[in-house]
Amino acid sequence: MMKTLLLTISVAAIFAAGVVQAAEQHAAAASQVTTGDIKAGEQKASTICIACHGPQGNSLVPIWPKLAGQHPDYIKKQIMDFKAGNRYNVQMTPMAMPLTDQEVADVAAYFSSQKQSGGTADSELTKLGESIYRAGNPTTGVPACSGCHGPAGLGQGLSRFPRLSGQHAGYIKQTLGYFQKQERANDPNGMMRGVTARMTDQEMTAVSQYIQGLAAK
Repeated sequence: MMKTLLLTISVAAIFAAGVVQAAEQHAAAASQVTTGDIKAGEQKASTICIACHGPQGNSLVPIWPKLAGQHPDYIKKQIMDFKAGNRYNVQMTPMAMPLTDQEVADVAAYFSSQKQSGGTADSELTKLGESIYRAGNPTTGVPACSGCHGPAGLGQGLSRFPRLSGQHAGYIKQTLGYFQKQERANDPNGMMRGVTARMTDQEMTAVSQYIQGLAAK
């Protein structure tokens, strides 16, 4: 019992330090980002983004993320990571590469201004999912998701911790798997890779369902 408590405290302390450092780095970077134009972003999104991310950024396919209501700085970071090769996806990378910095900012401004459609959770998985999201797993050292993404899943815009509330469970589960397998590595200070390394497949499935059902705000 004492070893478990010490492990939890140690992991939480390291994780909290990572959160603070990431927030400071992101805040500094955010001050240098180009301001986006919503109208220009809408025009660009309607030609290159709508096929995958859906009308107004509400994807109709569970493995493609909803962008509506997402923090603009987070969207910008992800697109720029695709452009720089820090993140790769067979569909997204070719779409991101030709975009200018201004176009990236415009698209981000447009999607962030849209209303997300929300979702519902599998009731059988909600209890475990909520437990992981709000309290983590003290036995294995999994930290609570709410520590970075907030109790309502709305994220932190300045720190570029994304909004999760209402996101497709399929996309969340897929992304957690990518982090766990080290197939995605653009998380600040390796935070998500560290979290998922300690998670079971059941935990990832359950928390993904719970996130999908978090009420849209």
